[in-house]
Amino acid sequence: MSLNEKLQTKMPPKAVAGTSKAGTQDDIVYAHIFDAILEQRLAPGTKLNEEALGEIFGVSRTVIRRALSRLAHEQIVVLRPNRGAVVASATIDEAKQIFLARRVVEKAIIEQAVEHATAEQIDVIKGMVEEERACFDRGDRGAGIRLSGEFHLQLATMANNAPLLNFQRSLVSQTSLIIAQYESGGKTHCSYDEHYQLIRAIEEGDKAKAVRLMMHHLDHIEGKLNLDGEGASDDLRAVFSHLISK
Repeated sequence: MSLNEKLQTKMPPKAVAGTSKAGTQDDIVYAHIFDAILEQRLAPGTKLNEEALGEIFGVSRTVIRRALSRLAHEQIVVLRPNRGAVVASATIDEAKQIFLARRVVEKAIIEQAVEHATAEQIDVIKGMVEEERACFDRGDRGAGIRLSGEFHLQLATMANNAPLLNFQRSLVSQTSLIIAQYESGGKTHCSYDEHYQLIRAIEEGDKAKAVRLMMHHLDHIEGKLNLDGEGASDDLRAVFSHLISK
């Protein structure tokens, strides 16, 4: 069985608005790279060598190029003519611009989520936050960070607005890269507590409270940033070693 077949049989689609590791070959490659970015396992500036990725995933360079093109469209990968692709990195000014954009988009999303969220969607997002907390409790910081990002994607799904969801996908992944660059590795993550508060505001139908909590949440995230980010890697085989060994 090829690596691609193993990926499709071992990794079922996610039940939320994040990536799904099923579908076409480039869907699978895209999903794994996207998740590696959300989990901060891929460092900003990492060169994404097509040949190495093709060997890791057991697919052609054409498939890799399609996946990288999708990631570039979301502004989390940069395609450099004649020099290949790299994971995007942000300057301090660019990071501030991205957080400003997050505030604008998140305000619209949380307002719409309060109006449109269903009981079933609320149950799903509660389960995500419980899993997020469990990941941090057992020391699986990467999975916890990914779930933290997917919480915001699920809110965008609850808002029932496709353009907002598309904007959010790019902004969440760019934010994860910024955190990988600039957040101190020693600072604790308590996003799940703030996520619980946001869910309660949605359940209460309190739009003003939900917006206020969201702005506080983003302030908290941005307030932990500095110039000494650490923890991600630029070694492609190390990042995807769990796939190679299967």
